[in-house]
Amino acid sequence: MSAGTILTIIIIYFGVLILISNLVSKKGTDNDTFFKANKNSKWYLVAFGMIGTALSGVTFISVPGEVGNPDLQFKYFQFVLGNAIGFLIIAKVLLPLYYRMNLTSIYGYIEQRLGVISYKTAATIFLISRTIGSAFRLYLVVIVLQRYVFDAFNIPFAITVLISLGLIFAYTYRGGLKTIIITDTLQTFFLVTSVFLTIIFICNSLNYNFTEAFEAVKNSNYSKIFFYEDYLKGNYFLKQILGGIFVTIAMVGLDQDLMQKNLSCKNIGEAQKNMFTFTGIFVIINIFFLSVGALLYLYAEKNGIAVPMVDDVKRTDLLFPEIAFNHLSIIPAVVFLLGLTAATFATTDSALTALTTSFCVDFLGMDKKSKNYELGITNSKKLEKTRHFVHLGFSFLMFLVIIIFNSLNDKSVVTMIFKVASYTYGPLLGLYAFGLFMKSKTVNDKLVPFICIISPIVCFLISKNSAALFGDYVIDNELIILNGLITFIGLLMISKPATENTRF
Repeated sequence: MSAGTILTIIIIYFGVLILISNLVSKKGTDNDTFFKANKNSKWYLVAFGMIGTALSGVTFISVPGEVGNPDLQFKYFQFVLGNAIGFLIIAKVLLPLYYRMNLTSIYGYIEQRLGVISYKTAATIFLISRTIGSAFRLYLVVIVLQRYVFDAFNIPFAITVLISLGLIFAYTYRGGLKTIIITDTLQTFFLVTSVFLTIIFICNSLNYNFTEAFEAVKNSNYSKIFFYEDYLKGNYFLKQILGGIFVTIAMVGLDQDLMQKNLSCKNIGEAQKNMFTFTGIFVIINIFFLSVGALLYLYAEKNGIAVPMVDDVKRTDLLFPEIAFNHLSIIPAVVFLLGLTAATFATTDSALTALTTSFCVDFLGMDKKSKNYELGITNSKKLEKTRHFVHLGFSFLMFLVIIIFNSLNDKSVVTMIFKVASYTYGPLLGLYAFGLFMKSKTVNDKLVPFICIISPIVCFLISKNSAALFGDYVIDNELIILNGLITFIGLLMISKPATENTRF
């Protein structure tokens, strides 16, 4: 498929998203619409759209790509099972709390329970983590678009990034959450359809029917799910499941991004219905992602296709686009492009909206201003304009982070930066665990930021030296549990008896 064809499809795709945005925003562009979608979202739309947000372009290309590693194969499904348990815990424990407190930003709980400085610390952790994480996800996909599309037009990488973020800004800055609930539903449809159709196209190319494809994947060297052999390794099943549970609780249940969508439902019953439905779809769709990976490697073996190399290093995450764009017909290529684009931008638009919401609510106090004052049209418009500037600011910040990633030009360094971002969720886990389980205690609020800085540093040092410290034991996804535990212990050390206002 030519670069011009790919570019045309992308233009049409974003044209549709911007059209939807304009139609939705006609009904209102105020802050209540942007932050909470007027608390009138249909649970089934939220559930379906959250799939696109929870997955990303990284999932779309990296999960299938990693299947070829003998130590990984379907290992990721162990983690997904942990994710599913984590989602159920969120639905039964955290969502009722958020709804009972009628929160716009979920970090409002920390404010009431532990104090203002703890609250600002939690919100800052989210802003840093989500900015780095979302920028990294977008970066990996922009690399694909640059390689297969924009290089043909001699467009610099920075301009490609600017265009991508500019388009996301264009369809999110007015309607915010209300817009992306509709657009993410459409993008999830493209994502899910893409996965199913890709399987069909590859099966046809391999002359497999569904049963034969199932047997071929099952009997291949790519489909091992559970790794029981060596508990010292990172792929050990218990590590993956436990890591999946706690990563989900921290990076979903304590993250404004996905929780913001849940809080847009009419009531707790609909929000829980959304989470249960989402969990089922999430597990199933990941099975298909892994199956795509196995089929891609079987196809590559049959047709003598090598894993693409970048700077003399095998890049398994480029195998999917390589086969889709250069070895299959135009229809599978279009399907792949739509799926990749949908997965990426459904994640980024949601993150950008959540970052804007968190900053406006947690640092500028916009929800309190709206509640406490009889705002005239002038003041209301002023707040709306401020929100637009914040939204633009985070778009630009994400642009700068992606440019920094690209300038490093070192996959190991970039991966480490992304991993460091995940470390920051550990303190959030510790903060909420303390708040939920230590009802009779609160904390010395001023010392909380120091605890939240020290904990990830200690975890990094332990992880770096885990093999030497624990007899070749390799810490993997369970690191977040350790991180949260250290934070929890640190908070206990600075705790004091709770007052009537903080005991709930």
